Amino acid sequence: MDTRTIEEMFKEFASYVALGVELLAVAVIAVGAIEAIAGVIMQKSNPLRPFAWKKEVFIRFGSWLLLGLEFALAADIVRSAISPTWTQIGQLAAIAGIRTFLNYFLERDVDKFTEQSAEVEEVHTPNDTVEARV
Repeated sequence: MDTRTIEEMFKEFASYVALGVELLAVAVIAVGAIEAIAGVIMQKSNPLRPFAWKKEVFIRFGSWLLLGLEFALAADIVRSAISPTWTQIGQLAAIAGIRTFLNYFLERDVDKFTEQSAEVEEVHTPNDTVEARV
């Protein structure tokens, strides 16, 4: 075997790996979307916190999106190993940069809403009654 044949086999293998990881990213996002739709349809509204279910759906869907973006970014990294031209590498870098940017801000928002949800948990008062703190 000459090195050109091995290089071509590596590029073909890497492109299949990248495609598989991208398919996984799509599947993860699709599962998250289905779960979010189910969460909206089967919402449980609390009169003390009427919008809490929206935050819960956002947090869960955001977590799925974060995971999907991580897989998409992994596929981009694999593709960068097989990109032969600077133009293709530049395009991959731009896509990876945008995905990293989205990932950062989405993760920040999910963390913020998660912390807010934790602060709103039920608190016991001195006379042992339970209240919701908003």
